[in-house]
Amino acid sequence: MRERPQLEPGQEWVWDYPRPPRLERVERLVRVIAGGVEIARSQRALRILETSHPPVYYVPPQDVRMDLLRPASGSSFCEWKGAASYYDLVMDKERIAKVAWSYAKPSAPYGDLAGYLAFYPGKVEACYVGDERVQPQAGDFYGGWITSEIVGPFKGGAGTSFW
Repeated sequence: MRERPQLEPGQEWVWDYPRPPRLERVERLVRVIAGGVEIARSQRALRILETSHPPVYYVPPQDVRMDLLRPASGSSFCEWKGAASYYDLVMDKERIAKVAWSYAKPSAPYGDLAGYLAFYPGKVEACYVGDERVQPQAGDFYGGWITSEIVGPFKGGAGTSFW
């Protein structure tokens, strides 16, 4: 167990997040920008909170520029949420591979995630929660969104694969 740091009001320590993860609604505006284009904008997002990880934000497809996304090859499996499929972002002649993922039929109790899309903040120009630009979680597998209210250390960086 990590030693709990002193938190400022409104901050969350990722080591307080549960395992299995918790799914919760987000009332703040969530945005994703790529190539100068807002590709997602929602006040109906969901987030997953899991021990040692910054939150992952999921946006309903109605709030995403789905015309810019194409199904990508490959899939992955989460022990909690089930099978994930991926999307490439295609804008003009640029393609960003596996920029987002989604669970078509997530496992219970994550059914509300069905069809929602999560974006890797490190693969796009910017992601925002409210007015704050997020920092991407380290590593090429995780898609956590780090804001000033989230306190680590976070899984994903060098030497953290067995946390």
